[in-house]
Amino acid sequence: MRKQLKKLFQPRSIAVIGASDKTTSIGFTVMRNLLEGEFKGVITPVNIRHREVFGLKSYYHIGDVPEAPDLAIITAPSYAVMRIVRECGKTGVGGIAILSAGFNETDEEGLHRLERIKKIAREHNMRVLGPNCMGFINPYLGLNASFSSRIANPGNIAFISQSGALGMSTLDWAMEQNVGFSYFVSVGAMADVGFADLIDFFGTDSHTSCILVYMETVKEARRFMSAARAFARHKPIIVLKAGRSREGRRVARSHTGALAGNDRVFSAAFQRSGIIRVSTIAQLFNSAQSLAMQPRPNGNRMAILTNAGGPAILATDYLVAKGGELAQLTEKTYEKLSESLPVNWSHNNPVNVRGNASAEVYQTALEILLKDKNTDGVLLILTYQANTDPEAIAEAVVKVNKRARKPILATWMGEQAVVEGREILESGKVPHYRYPESAVDVFLRIFEYNRNLELLYETPPEEPMEFKPDREKALALIRKVLAEGRQQLMESEAKELLSFYEMPVTNYQLAHSADEAVAFAEQCGYPVVLKVASPDIYHKSDIGGVCLNLPDEAAVREAYQQALDNTRKHAPKADIRGVVIERMVSKPFELLIGSRKDALLGPVIAVGKGGIAVEVYRDTRLELPPMNMALAQRMIEQTKIYPLLKGYRNRKGVDLDLLAFTLCKFAYLVMDFPEIQEIDINPFVMDDKEGVMLDAHVVLDPNVSRAERRPYSHLVIPPYPGRYRRTIKAKNGTPVFLRPIRPEDEPMELEMVNRLSKESLYFRFFGYVPKMTHELMTRFTQIDYDREMAVVALIEQDGKEEMIGVVRIIADPWGEAAEYAILIADEWQGQRLGSQMTDYIIEIGRDMKLSEIYATVLSSNKGMLTLFERKGFDIQREDFETFHVSLKLKKSS
Repeated sequence: MRKQLKKLFQPRSIAVIGASDKTTSIGFTVMRNLLEGEFKGVITPVNIRHREVFGLKSYYHIGDVPEAPDLAIITAPSYAVMRIVRECGKTGVGGIAILSAGFNETDEEGLHRLERIKKIAREHNMRVLGPNCMGFINPYLGLNASFSSRIANPGNIAFISQSGALGMSTLDWAMEQNVGFSYFVSVGAMADVGFADLIDFFGTDSHTSCILVYMETVKEARRFMSAARAFARHKPIIVLKAGRSREGRRVARSHTGALAGNDRVFSAAFQRSGIIRVSTIAQLFNSAQSLAMQPRPNGNRMAILTNAGGPAILATDYLVAKGGELAQLTEKTYEKLSESLPVNWSHNNPVNVRGNASAEVYQTALEILLKDKNTDGVLLILTYQANTDPEAIAEAVVKVNKRARKPILATWMGEQAVVEGREILESGKVPHYRYPESAVDVFLRIFEYNRNLELLYETPPEEPMEFKPDREKALALIRKVLAEGRQQLMESEAKELLSFYEMPVTNYQLAHSADEAVAFAEQCGYPVVLKVASPDIYHKSDIGGVCLNLPDEAAVREAYQQALDNTRKHAPKADIRGVVIERMVSKPFELLIGSRKDALLGPVIAVGKGGIAVEVYRDTRLELPPMNMALAQRMIEQTKIYPLLKGYRNRKGVDLDLLAFTLCKFAYLVMDFPEIQEIDINPFVMDDKEGVMLDAHVVLDPNVSRAERRPYSHLVIPPYPGRYRRTIKAKNGTPVFLRPIRPEDEPMELEMVNRLSKESLYFRFFGYVPKMTHELMTRFTQIDYDREMAVVALIEQDGKEEMIGVVRIIADPWGEAAEYAILIADEWQGQRLGSQMTDYIIEIGRDMKLSEIYATVLSSNKGMLTLFERKGFDIQREDFETFHVSLKLKKSS
């Protein structure tokens, strides 16, 4: 994939199809921008009406160009684009950027043309940027392949925009702010190249240290999440997502659906993938600036150093309101500050050193605050006053910053009087902001980013270890309901479904008469609850179909008739199948547990305060499956009700481990059944000893088909593929355990790599042996199991696991072909491990629906060439040093 995108974004030759001398045309603007830049490659105009454009020979058709260009920029009318793309494919063009509009944003015909263009490009292995895009800029090549009149300055930020107009405005702003870019890309309609492709490309680009995205929506959400999770740890991804308050969304029937709007689901997805979400363009670049200049905070405790009280109070208010903490300084810190500062300092945090504070005072106070163990970062506020020296203070701050291990953020308030001070701060890698709230906002966003990175290590397994759900019975129940032409389960069916996943439900019975209702009430004991049972009614209490706290037989009989009468009155066409009777249960905490399938991001899980006023309190947190205990506990901790759940004053809380475990079991239910559209448990009541589900609703999606569906394809985060486990035997009889790699395998793999001989490393890395950094090892161990599979070979050695080999396949963007690589520890070579591990990864490749596995092998690596020959690979010499080997895979049945 990188090779294809490299031709698109780092071309050596470019053809402009639709190039023109007409000043009002896009073809004119693109040609002018290319020629006025510093691009050193070949530029060729193509236009059926011109023989010369901008003094350069113009060709009628792309096929007439003597040598196929790496990149073709298409500015022709939309009706001609499909023909041009086909010609580009036949000519051997590497990639195309379609700036033309008139496709999916217009009508069905435009959408059809777009689909045909995608198909043609795929047939010819071309990558497509656009259509309806601004183009792109590569400042390091001096290449402005867009219709923007300005080229960006070189820098380390890659900017991706779904809006060309916003992109141009941002570029203009960035030029004024002296912000540089590695790439500037407008993606347009994303017929082919989208956010996932660009994150993959920029994630391995040496000029890029941070990726900024303006997003309106996302296509191929699973691939996007995969790419973000792969690179967010080492190259921060910051997203400005539009559409937070867009009206007109479909109103869901469940409480969960009402609370889990699409935008909140995006926020949950961003958090899980390590993405920083911002709300404004200023926040986008402020966050990028801080990440580029400063270490990340390990906590949310901030010390504030200021020469004015008002701005410090505003900063404190904002800090606390947004979930941060004012650092509680130690006594030792107070003593040092009192010894070093003027007597009139504030003697608390914020540390106010007063308006006439010198550079020496600022420097001393800053050094002391950074050493305090309770401080995670320091905000410096300077307001220009009569005796203030902004430049000298800035130089003092820069001096401290060179040695600092905690983030320092600065607010130099004012304009002309502090301009030079700001320039000193910037050149000294101290991020500065005009207002203290902006600095606090960045501090907290970077802290949250640091916390979210921990979630990337969490890869819950597809098979639960702690309990055994009865999937067959659950599937049979779901199929039965769908076979009846129903989408909604009755409460009794919903509880039965939950019980198959060992979730605590009340003892209940479906009664078809008043006598049956009384009989079960007598059996389970009074007081009882009676609820009408109907597949056509969702919120039974809204129509008077629920009667609570019934103390005796007479009350049950009266309630039975009343529930039926109310239902017939308010829902005369409802199919009434009796009533559900259960014992009245009362516990101090009422919670909501639910799930809803988002159209773009799949199922999302919700937990929070439940009860009849759930939409009023709106205290729910969202998370994407798969889940484990760590993720469930983090989710619970983020609810507003959490302080009460863990116990408050003399009031006992709940069993938090039980709640987290219940969420994990619930997540497995949602993972296993893509047929579930919505599921709502409200209330789930708890005390310090137990929890029980009192009411449940399930809505199914009748359009889901299990035929040809890959396991868990409805999730945007694949679970750890525990099904790929096998034990083999080495030639010497040693049992070797094979399983997919995990993030926590990094130390084991590094230890194995460090033991390898120079020859083994030479064969694996083709002579160039990269430095085995944490970043590189993270890339090897934190993989997305959709796009890549790495199987490790483990043995037991002195009571501890030891890695002795790893084989991996890395799929192309379309999941069709995958590149193969293998590494066996020197002392275990010649033990038939390579052969058995290759067989296994081929088997997995078939299961992943790959069409081909290929590799490049050094001609001197005779052992691997022999192995590939035995396995039936086609072997072709590429050049004097390498062979290309490939194996066509027959699809698994």
